[in-house]
Amino acid sequence: MSEPTQIDLIHIEQLTKIFYTDELETHALSGIHLSIARGEYVAMSGPSGCGKSTLLSILGLLDTPTSGKYILNGREFANLDFAERSRIRNQEIGFIFQSFNLIGELTVFENVELPLTYRAGMPAAERKERVMHALQRVDMAHRTRHYPAQLSGGQQQRVAVARALAGSPSILLADEPTGNLDSKNGEAVMRLMQDLHAEGSTICMVTHDPRFAAHADRQIHLFDGKIVAEGELLQLLADPTHNPSTSTVA
Repeated sequence: MSEPTQIDLIHIEQLTKIFYTDELETHALSGIHLSIARGEYVAMSGPSGCGKSTLLSILGLLDTPTSGKYILNGREFANLDFAERSRIRNQEIGFIFQSFNLIGELTVFENVELPLTYRAGMPAAERKERVMHALQRVDMAHRTRHYPAQLSGGQQQRVAVARALAGSPSILLADEPTGNLDSKNGEAVMRLMQDLHAEGSTICMVTHDPRFAAHADRQIHLFDGKIVAEGELLQLLADPTHNPSTSTVA
């Protein structure tokens, strides 16, 4: 079993996640081992139900594993209460969602600023500086007073990226960031992600599109809650007799 190195931002060992219902036990993740280095760009792919979104939720402290070790930025996350997980998530993680998750009643500026308002002691002037810097990085500083409904899908995703960047997170977690975009806007968001990576951002992205996965430094393939080699994944997908055990898990 490998130990985390100084360059590892994320290190997980023997991670499992089991969902329980009345009479069913679903193993979403089964013994995952994974390290992500600082500054690395990782893409996670695999068929629907393989556990990739579940893994991303655990990496983002939105969910907890059933067992195993998760170390983020040198700190092991075990037995933390909800408030502490929320505080660390706000400081360490930047989320980019498929559906943008912008609040329609707030302006572009207010949407990007919102996560910063939960940081105790941050002055309003610093919040404004961070928001404007983030919007400039995604070329949306000219739309601060617009509302999400006044923006195209591609522009909304850029604002969502700015919101993720404003807190200077240790890692960006992107869950199908091009899923609601046409091919042109999808490519534009991928170029933006590449630019952010070139500037030093650590990125972990879930995608079903092999074209976009190819942008990453490293690709991780999941199948039935396990990390598999690309060749093994292709064999499993081609096997008509295989009965996935995690078909109910994203």
